[in-house]
Amino acid sequence: MKLTSACQNFRIFWELAEFSVPLLPMKLALIGYGKMGRMIEEVARSRGHEIVAIIDRDTDTRIDSDAFRSADVAIEFTIPSTAEGNVAAALAQGVSVVSGTTAWADGLDRVRRAIPAGTALMWSGNYSLGVNVFFAVNRYLARIMAQFPQYTPDMTETHHIHKLDHPSGTAIMLADQIAEASPRISGWSEDPAEGKLLINHIRHGEVPGIHRITWESTVDSISIEHSAKSRAGFALGAVMAAEWLAGREGYHSIDEMMNELIK
Repeated sequence: MKLTSACQNFRIFWELAEFSVPLLPMKLALIGYGKMGRMIEEVARSRGHEIVAIIDRDTDTRIDSDAFRSADVAIEFTIPSTAEGNVAAALAQGVSVVSGTTAWADGLDRVRRAIPAGTALMWSGNYSLGVNVFFAVNRYLARIMAQFPQYTPDMTETHHIHKLDHPSGTAIMLADQIAEASPRISGWSEDPAEGKLLINHIRHGEVPGIHRITWESTVDSISIEHSAKSRAGFALGAVMAAEWLAGREGYHSIDEMMNELIK
């Protein structure tokens, strides 16, 4: 993908996101009702959807309830230690799930292998529309830089102090893209290691999320950065993912959704 093409796709996708209205309102369930869950609720209602169940430690509704089973799709943003159980339980009730919890890779693999017939699952480390354009730019730059061994990449991700896992799911996805494009990079590490992409993490204040990738040489450096200004972009992407996932079966990625929307 050429850089100009990535920019054109972002413009088209953003217009679709901001101005398109779903053809039919949906019934959505929320699993997790922290700051992200509340933002998703706000975005979902603004797009004409009904919230039929909210699953959280401070609410009485259960996943094995009629209210939850009435949902077309559940959107899950919780914590790594509960994500597998939450997602598996939702799928067992016949409700498809959009999951945004990070740092539960082993559990995600187990859930993916056992998705019940008639249900669907989408997982992404980041549903932000802008971040997914950033992914395209990252892949393109990594393919170019693979031809210039004098440049070495590293990454710094910065998030709010409430984020427990590190590196972020987004940082891992970015690192995997670089490793796939560059034969010199065999993976990532949080400590300096030969042939590994170094990922630094910072936890500060209420920062929604900043990801900066730098390709460094002895004579200059090239950097790309995505900086989220609020959780609104993540919430919109998650709700759009739920709209897209409804009626599908099996496991799906956000790349599938974006490719379909911007083709």
